[in-house]
Amino acid sequence: MAAAAALALSACAANTGTETPSETPEGEASGGSIRVVEVNAFSSFNSNSSTGNVDINGKIAYATHSGFVYLNNDLEIVENEDFGTMEVLSEDPLSVRYTVNEGVNWSDGEPVDGGDLLLTWAYSSGFFDDSNNEEGDAATGTTYFDYAGDTSGLGLTERPEIGEDGRSITLNYSEPYADYQIAFGLLSDGGIATPAHVLAEKAGIGDEDALIEAIQSAPEGDLENPTERPDIQALADFWNTGFDTKSLPSDQSLYLSNGPFIASAVTPEQSMTLVRNEDYTWGPTPQADEVIVRYIGEAPGQIQALQNGEVDIIAPQASADTVEQLEGLEGITVQRGNQLSYDHLDLNYSGVFEDENVREAFMKVIPREQLVDTIIRKLNPEAEPLDSQLFLQDAAAYEESASNNGSDAYAEVDIEGARELLDGATPEVRIMYNRDNPNRLNSYTLIAESAREAGFNVVDGGLGASDWGAALGGGTYDAAIYGWIQTGAGVSGVPQIFKTGSGSNFNGFSSPEADELMDELIVTTDPDEQNALQVQIDKLIWDSKYGLPLFQVPGIEAYSDAVTGIEYMPNQTGVWWNVWDWEVVQ
Repeated sequence: MAAAAALALSACAANTGTETPSETPEGEASGGSIRVVEVNAFSSFNSNSSTGNVDINGKIAYATHSGFVYLNNDLEIVENEDFGTMEVLSEDPLSVRYTVNEGVNWSDGEPVDGGDLLLTWAYSSGFFDDSNNEEGDAATGTTYFDYAGDTSGLGLTERPEIGEDGRSITLNYSEPYADYQIAFGLLSDGGIATPAHVLAEKAGIGDEDALIEAIQSAPEGDLENPTERPDIQALADFWNTGFDTKSLPSDQSLYLSNGPFIASAVTPEQSMTLVRNEDYTWGPTPQADEVIVRYIGEAPGQIQALQNGEVDIIAPQASADTVEQLEGLEGITVQRGNQLSYDHLDLNYSGVFEDENVREAFMKVIPREQLVDTIIRKLNPEAEPLDSQLFLQDAAAYEESASNNGSDAYAEVDIEGARELLDGATPEVRIMYNRDNPNRLNSYTLIAESAREAGFNVVDGGLGASDWGAALGGGTYDAAIYGWIQTGAGVSGVPQIFKTGSGSNFNGFSSPEADELMDELIVTTDPDEQNALQVQIDKLIWDSKYGLPLFQVPGIEAYSDAVTGIEYMPNQTGVWWNVWDWEVVQ
């Protein structure tokens, strides 16, 4: 999962038309330029960190990196054997060798090798962490890499050794791991995204060999005996924030590519340009020479740009008006479908909401039916509030979970019930959201109005398009309205968000019983058993007064007849899932 929200300001001036392929001296057509719109503002070349885990950053990582696997738009795992191979050496106990092919390089010419795999394992496994995940004075130890994903899966492995070929590592799992195929991330997570030789130099510990030595020699995390690991700390400190930027760094090593495209220009809050990585031969071949990304937050602006021929591809927030306008345009193809995405309101388990009664009171005032009616139902007359924290409405186990998790207690607004729980108190609640996203602004306005009726003093904590993601979990607000969008593969997204101390557990939810079930979930390979475990976890989350899911988000994409190769995708990569197939019509 990745934080998915409209993170964009209104846009910049654009090219006046699609650049068509031209004849090269050899007489072959070049790929031309394709312009795509995103509602987000780019903010980091590390989409795996908690601050960088916003969908625009992931999409840029997708286009500029490679990995062992990616998902097609049927949500099937596709192995990229041109990049490398995964070989199961043993099923019991599970042992898998991951090998990068010879000739796969970073854009500075350095090979993608075992050191890069070892680094990816280090930040994805939590191997060195010795924090007890407590808050306040009881906190001890350190969580090193601020990884947005779940560390439980690779946390099942012992410290790996790099193979004699220098391009492989073997992971030995203590238990079966349901998601071993995506252990090193789907390409939607950026694949192998951080060059070890660059991180070593930027962290000040030396070269890649020094990084390997640090990871191989530093003691494993021990909750009972926390200890300092200076080299690991230095690596983590730079990894956590050193790749965050809204502009193109002068230091090219901070945005190296090992994928089909590489960043070449950025205008902060406005646009980004990617150009073909000429050395890339280890994956699907890109057809375009250049992809220009414009950031346009509101749907009308996107539609106008498409109609004027200023852009070629858009994926605006869906609404009835948006669909009607797009379907009225000539020379435009419209694609619609459900997204693996939902909006939600989360309450912090600290500050004003440390009191469970106050959390429950706030949940009682959320006008979910009104939100659906105002934002979604005009597009989908059958839309209903989402009644599960784990399952979307198309999921097989959704009805079972929704009927048992206690969500029916919040089917209607209950102002009087909230007032009784508050017992005359008027708590101040700061709500953080993306103020440049029309849907989130609408949600905030309706929620704040209802909450004030019950006696809450609501403070507008909205932030700008490229700032709200970095604020998640920072303690500057009491409640947050934002979205999650799923990859569509695996079960690791559940502990990523809900396990105690996880990198994407931004509100401090903690349930030992749920943690135990999540530990069982990631080593369970039977889909029916996975669903049964998630039904139990879902109920525990609702019982804890976590906050409320609001609605599942419909999706819409549109493109002009000047381009081809665009296919609908419901997950977090959206139209980008086959960026290599985008082609200018000749």
